[in-house]
Amino acid sequence: MSLPRDDVYEVLRNRRRRFVIHYLRRTDSRVGLGTLAEHVAAWENGIDVAAVGADARKNVYTSLQQFHLPKMEDLDLVVFDRRAGEVTLTDAADDIDVYLEVVDRYDAPWSLYYLGVGGTAGLVTLGHGLGVPVLAGMTDVMCGVFTVTALGVLALVHTYCTQGMRLGGEGPPPEAER
Repeated sequence: MSLPRDDVYEVLRNRRRRFVIHYLRRTDSRVGLGTLAEHVAAWENGIDVAAVGADARKNVYTSLQQFHLPKMEDLDLVVFDRRAGEVTLTDAADDIDVYLEVVDRYDAPWSLYYLGVGGTAGLVTLGHGLGVPVLAGMTDVMCGVFTVTALGVLALVHTYCTQGMRLGGEGPPPEAER
């Protein structure tokens, strides 16, 4: 089942819900609401879980229990067992990955890098086909190898650089205060 785009954005616009998704992806199992609240509170305050005070934990616990988790359950992103006080991420949450590319204020989105490499490869191929002196000496195979290598290297760099920018990776969520 695919979630409507507006519903996905509604869930992702709230940092607390993004933190919930991040934590649940890391654990890959049922999680107690208290444990979840402690981790979310720690990330929100940029502190270690052991340093989370009772007030911060209670604040997060209450908002998760009364508002955020029911909303996420309505969209089939989590299963929230109120009696047991446990939360489980559903498979439907995998569909939101495409909306999660995190771009710093001073960084360009990866689509621009791919556009640049694709455009350069296209210009090299066009120049080779038109017999531009520097490129005329290339064979067709060399043009193909250049294009495939350039895109492959960019894809590897993209994968490496965005590992820590996804919800559910090791450590705190990408936007957590540090």
